[in-house]
Amino acid sequence: MPALQWDAGQKCLRTAGKVFDPSRLIWLDSDSDQSAPTVTPLEALKRLAESGALKRVPVGIIGPREATDQQRQVAYALGAAMADHGLQLLCGGKNGVMEAACEGHAAHGGLPVGILPDEEWQAANPFVGIPIATGIGPARNAIIARACIALIAVGGGVGTLSEMALGLQFNRLVLATAGAPYVEGVPVLSEIEDVLDLVARRILQVM
Repeated sequence: MPALQWDAGQKCLRTAGKVFDPSRLIWLDSDSDQSAPTVTPLEALKRLAESGALKRVPVGIIGPREATDQQRQVAYALGAAMADHGLQLLCGGKNGVMEAACEGHAAHGGLPVGILPDEEWQAANPFVGIPIATGIGPARNAIIARACIALIAVGGGVGTLSEMALGLQFNRLVLATAGAPYVEGVPVLSEIEDVLDLVARRILQVM
């Protein structure tokens, strides 16, 4: 796809002969062929979010309750960066990677959503902004995988592996970092910016 251009006057994202509809996350034909500064997918995502028009389809961070310090640090940084770029965090709402991601997201102005396996909302970690108690146990993994446009695995074991597999089955973008289980076809990334770049490309359909 040709370079992305941000039209500051109209507060819209353009490329050759097309304009991005942020409410439906699709490209539409456009007669306007104005010249505007080029932006990266991540810059475009942030500006669309700042405009208030971007449909905030959730992005999931998945990982173990028993997380290492390094995995918690990565999850916190990812959650924070997601909030900075206007991305809605959805996770399992419990401890470990999920708690660290929620803490980072909330600290940067986000409102993390937790899809809990428990029957009551009080089981959520203290940083979840919107706790949703399902009462269905591990089966809630399917809800997370279905609801998110992309899943980012930070470490993990069998539970994380099941969410990754479900994400692939539902044709979601699935990414792995910080020792996540190896799954064929899932990119393994070490830099947070690279993770978010692929998420931005999926949302903007420029992959």
